[in-house]
Amino acid sequence: MAPVYKLHYFNLRTRGEVIRWTLSLAGQEFEDHRVEFPDWPALKPTTPTGQLPYLEVDGKALDQSVTIARFVAREHGLAGKNNWESAQVDSLVDYLRDAAKGFEAYTTAFFTRDPKIEEVKTEFTTKSVVPFLEGLERKLQSNDSGKGYFVGTTPTWGDLAAAHFLDEVVRLNPDALAKTPLLKAHNQRVHELKGIKEWLAKRPETPL
Repeated sequence: MAPVYKLHYFNLRTRGEVIRWTLSLAGQEFEDHRVEFPDWPALKPTTPTGQLPYLEVDGKALDQSVTIARFVAREHGLAGKNNWESAQVDSLVDYLRDAAKGFEAYTTAFFTRDPKIEEVKTEFTTKSVVPFLEGLERKLQSNDSGKGYFVGTTPTWGDLAAAHFLDEVVRLNPDALAKTPLLKAHNQRVHELKGIKEWLAKRPETPL
């Protein structure tokens, strides 16, 4: 029998979204259990580590968002075709995690209702993220002149992580990719992938 997947995360994109995209691209059915914030205090003691997300596979729990996405990708052939490609995908994801530190500052400001949130957003989208966008453009260009994907000839979960991150950047600054045309085109390619296109059309709209 096919394994049963159940993802537990808040009713947000943030740390759960790349997992959802990876499951969707894999064609893997899953229960998308979205936890509302008022319900979290009672639910927290029942989770493996008191944190979200975690993924149940046939009742067994796996936590840590990057580990979960990587596991799903490996199970479904989306982590690279050999060890070298897999390492390149991991390198890309680590780079994206560095790039996202500025975005995490924005999310903190959002949840704490920091009156300086607009300053935080501007700092991220026009300054701190810019060198990372340039680096991503170079990474993409180094593989098949940027006409396909970041690693190899088929999409990996690294492409999904990149597209999701860039989506969040563009939400905050619609002109953020104006100087990185390869990234902009790559983002559109990822959005049109079977599974991703359907997921984007049906997912709930959330503030983050």
